[in-house]
Amino acid sequence: MFFVSLLLNQVLGWMRTQSGTTSLRAILYMDEIFGYFPPVANPPSKLPLLTLLKQGRAFGLGVVLATQNPVDLDYKGLANTGTWFIGRLQTERDKARVLDGLEGIAAGTGQKFDKQQMEQQLAGLDKRVFLLNNVHDDAPELFETRWALSYLRGPLTRAQIKLLMDPLKQDAGAEAGPGRTPAPAAAPAPVSASASASASLLPPDITQYYIPVRGSGDANAKLTYHPALLGAAEVRYSDSKTLDMTQQVMLLCPFTDGPVSLDWSTARVLDLPVEDLESEPQAGAQFVDAPSEATKAKSYASWRKDLASWLYRNQRLELLESPTLDIVSNPGESERDFRVRLQQLGREQRDDAVEKLRRKYAPKLEQLEERKRRAEQAVAREAEQAKGQKMQTAISFGATLLSSFLGRKRASLSTLGRATTAVRGVGRSMKESQDVDRAEENVTAISQQLADLEAEFQSETAALEHSLDPQTEQLEKVSLKPTKANIAIKLVTLAWAPYWDDKPAWE
Repeated sequence: MFFVSLLLNQVLGWMRTQSGTTSLRAILYMDEIFGYFPPVANPPSKLPLLTLLKQGRAFGLGVVLATQNPVDLDYKGLANTGTWFIGRLQTERDKARVLDGLEGIAAGTGQKFDKQQMEQQLAGLDKRVFLLNNVHDDAPELFETRWALSYLRGPLTRAQIKLLMDPLKQDAGAEAGPGRTPAPAAAPAPVSASASASASLLPPDITQYYIPVRGSGDANAKLTYHPALLGAAEVRYSDSKTLDMTQQVMLLCPFTDGPVSLDWSTARVLDLPVEDLESEPQAGAQFVDAPSEATKAKSYASWRKDLASWLYRNQRLELLESPTLDIVSNPGESERDFRVRLQQLGREQRDDAVEKLRRKYAPKLEQLEERKRRAEQAVAREAEQAKGQKMQTAISFGATLLSSFLGRKRASLSTLGRATTAVRGVGRSMKESQDVDRAEENVTAISQQLADLEAEFQSETAALEHSLDPQTEQLEKVSLKPTKANIAIKLVTLAWAPYWDDKPAWE
């Protein structure tokens, strides 16, 4: 419970640092929810879970909870769940809880809900068949899952751990075998092999700090402090088009024997905050004497200027830029991480662009749908008129024939009039048939226009998605160089670097 509560609160804290979005950023999945989100008790995990269910969607965080018994979930959590996957339920209490929840959701969204029909569907669910209820759909849907093979193994045994680790140990042994020595870590070179129990005496106007010791060395290793020059600077990169950011730089430069006692090009980056520097050494440590140049205060002023000049000549900020989204990567951010971040931003912009495109095409589609509906009504009306006219023509012909055969006179003016009317009825019937054909052609033409417009919409949507795909976008490299005015030297001081024999002790 402690770990789960801690994890949920960490996720909640991360969520609140994100900006609002309509796209999915991450999913929190939790199986076997029993005991963590009960309907009556209030364990420490309940409040963060309920907060995530209520607010997560606004920050792009999805929450997936799984349980075999719906009665394990608080009703507030059920009310804030938009999508339900319901399988076979064994008890009547579980069925009643699900039915009550679905009925409440339907009432809140204005959907129709047939409780008796839903109860029959839940009772008739077979294996691997689930009922999907989505608040955005008009009605629930049934779907069947494919078979899945799952190995439910317990904790690894010692023999299994050994079996897994043996190949790794063999590879490690081969890499560090005879004839191959690991590359030494870059570190300030000692200026002298002799060491004493106390540090060199320095004038009071020269500051000195001690790099903290991290960890412990071998049993027989000796801790020795070597003198080095520590430089801390604040470098600001500014570009009106791209970015404006400040980078903290800390360099540890060794002293060397020769005409030039210090060269900033041999310095290494020290990943250590200035606040972590110590003012006292470790007890029992040895010290290597500082060179004579390090005991003169004027040397530090010269080294300070040299550091500013070296940073101006050599310091660069290499970033990646997305031309489509007009966004640059953060310092130290890999291309993979940058593309992952771009994927989220690109999805949001794509959704907005598709929505604008949909609003653009919606009036045209509605207009064509209305024209098609009217044309289909015209076809039905013309077909009904043609059918009536054919019936009337048939009746006229029948009456004329019967009158001519059954009448006392074989030919009379009335018989001739009825025959003429029948002939005119044939003409009107043919005209009605032609009207039906023209109406059907109109429906076909409008349907084709509608299909062409939908195809055009789909084509533009696909083009938008392709243009905003960060995975295929060609990223551009941006190299920023600071100006002299944007380089601020914060500290240049003597630093004592600890070593366990010849290995850095601060790593």
